Amino acid sequence: MSSSIEIRANTVLPAIRRPLTLTTSDGLRLVAELALPEGHPPVATIIALHPLPTHGGMMDSHIFRKAAWRLPALADIAVLRFNTRGTQSEAGKSEGEFSNATSEQLDVEAAVHYAIKEGLPHIWVVGWSFGTDLALKFGLLPGVEGAILLSPPLRFSTSADLLRWNEDGRPVIALIPELDDYLRPAAAIEAFAPLSQAELIPVEGAKHLWVGEPSVYRVFGEIVQRLNPAALPLPRTWDGPYETVVDVLPAR
Repeated sequence: MSSSIEIRANTVLPAIRRPLTLTTSDGLRLVAELALPEGHPPVATIIALHPLPTHGGMMDSHIFRKAAWRLPALADIAVLRFNTRGTQSEAGKSEGEFSNATSEQLDVEAAVHYAIKEGLPHIWVVGWSFGTDLALKFGLLPGVEGAILLSPPLRFSTSADLLRWNEDGRPVIALIPELDDYLRPAAAIEAFAPLSQAELIPVEGAKHLWVGEPSVYRVFGEIVQRLNPAALPLPRTWDGPYETVVDVLPAR
């Protein structure tokens, strides 16, 4: 269908979407998808690291699903998302078992290596909740330009992980919801103290799950500000072909 429409939670904008399999160095096959702009190369790339799979987190968690639906068309950003080991979504279940942010190191490495092999430009890791721990523990890899953290709980990552990023100097941006369940803005200042270059952004009224279009657009705006600021402000309407998904997954 084609006409000028308001972009809603279930709006899917045009992109080249490739289901794919990532293979880890220990031989596991991970379910993944790469979403690319149509008709031209991307200007930048995000590798999406999803929330805790034991609490419903997966590659289709709503922020990352909407990123794949929108950012290729709105901001020329490629979105690589995948299910970590043992995680299941509509796209399928990755092999292996959840390992409390230990063996997931190999999953992050497989995603980054794939992005580099495919020649994807300006790679950033974007973690959400549990995914922020994966980003801090395992995302400091050759080819990664920086990290964006959404609702970091700092549950599995440690001060030593923060210090490694601090010594390396690559940028880290952390969006801290005012009403987060785990780490709120005031506590985040102390928790991130070992990481001197961390840019902590308190988000008034936001919660851990970033539910609602205002929260989604705030997250996307911060991502695009770092990766392709020329695409700002992100439009709220779309004049062109699109699809509508009937069954939208729960916010998690």
